[in-house]
Amino acid sequence: MASDKKVRVAIVGLGFGAEFIPIYQSHPNAEMYAICRRNDKALKECGEKFGVKVRHTDFNKLLQDPNVDAVHINSPIPDHASQSLAALKAGKHVACTVPMATTVEECKALVEAQRKSGKVYMMMETVVYSREYLFVKELYDKGELGRVQFLRGSHQQDMDGWPDYWPGLPPMHYATHCVSPCLALLGKHAESVVCHGSGRIREELIGRYGSPFALETATFKIKDSDVVAEVTRSLFDTARQYRESFDVTGSKKSFEWQQVENEHPILHTKGLPEPKIPQRVKVPDYAHLLPEPIRKYTGTIQDAGHLSFVQGGGHGGSHPHLAHNWLMAIRGERPAMPDAATSANWTMVGICAHQSAMKGGERVNIPRF
Repeated sequence: MASDKKVRVAIVGLGFGAEFIPIYQSHPNAEMYAICRRNDKALKECGEKFGVKVRHTDFNKLLQDPNVDAVHINSPIPDHASQSLAALKAGKHVACTVPMATTVEECKALVEAQRKSGKVYMMMETVVYSREYLFVKELYDKGELGRVQFLRGSHQQDMDGWPDYWPGLPPMHYATHCVSPCLALLGKHAESVVCHGSGRIREELIGRYGSPFALETATFKIKDSDVVAEVTRSLFDTARQYRESFDVTGSKKSFEWQQVENEHPILHTKGLPEPKIPQRVKVPDYAHLLPEPIRKYTGTIQDAGHLSFVQGGGHGGSHPHLAHNWLMAIRGERPAMPDAATSANWTMVGICAHQSAMKGGERVNIPRF
C-alpha cells in the first residue's frame, strides 16, 4: 500500500480489545477508524471515552464498510475462526487474539482463506513480543545460549469466574501462550505431539467439553530439529499463582523463568564455579524497537481493571509491539509474525495435544497445510 496512507483499523470486542485503541491512535501509520461491540450501551461508552466516531453493533455491517482496511478481533474464543474467515473473505487484513481457532478444520480453512485473499493474517500472540521473549531471542541470536538443547513452557491460570465458554475448557485448547515461544525461538513448526492428562476437575465442569483433566502436559517434536519441547497447562481446580512462562536450556547458557511474580528470571552459565552458575537478571524493556509515539505503551496500563492485567501484568509490554508488527506487515515492510500457517501450527499443537490426552497419550501428527 502507499507509504503515506494510514491503515484504517477497526477493533472488534472492547473488553481486552479497548487496551489497543490508544496504541492505534498514537501510531504514525494507523487511523483508529471504527469499533464494534454487540452491547450498544457499552459500545457508546467506549466510543465516547476514546473519541471513536464510527461504531457498529453488527460485525457483518462493519465488514461492508469500504473504509475499513484491517480488523483486529478480540471477541470470545468461539467466534475467532468464523469472524476471521468472514473478514478475510471481505478483503480485510486480520489480526486475531489467541487462539486462531478451536478445531484443525477451522485452522485449515483460515490458512486457505488467507492465501486466497492475499491479505495479512496475524494471530496476536502476546508472549513472542513480551520483553522476556525479546531478551531471550537477543541472547539466542548473538550465540550466547549456544546450542538450544530443550525448551519448556507453562501457562497455569485459575479461570473460575471467567466468561461462560471457559468452564471445563480443555487446558490445551488455549495453549499458544506456552507453545509459541518454544517454536518462535527456533523459527520452526511442531511436527507431532504426545500429551497426558492428569487429575480431575469437578463433575459440573466436565460435561461442557467432555474433558476431565485438571492439568495437561505435552511434549512435541519440532520439525527439522533435534529439539523437543514440553508444555504444561491448567485452568481449574489447581492451586498455582498465575504463570505464563518459558525456559530455554542451552549448551552455554540457560534461561529460567522466575517461580513467582515480581522476582527476576535466572540465567545459568556453564563453566562457572557451582555457586556462581545461576544469576538473577533484570530483563530490559524493548520500547526502543518501536516508533517513538507508542513506546510508552510497553509500560503503561490503560485499564488496570481488565483481567489480563490483574492476572498477567500487562503481557510483558507486548501490546504495542503486536500492533506495530501487524501494521508493518500490512504495509509490506516485513512478514507477519506469526503468519497464518505459523498461527495454525501453534494453535494445532494444543488441539492435537488434547486429542492425544483423550487417547491415553498416543502420538498425534500435526497436520500441515
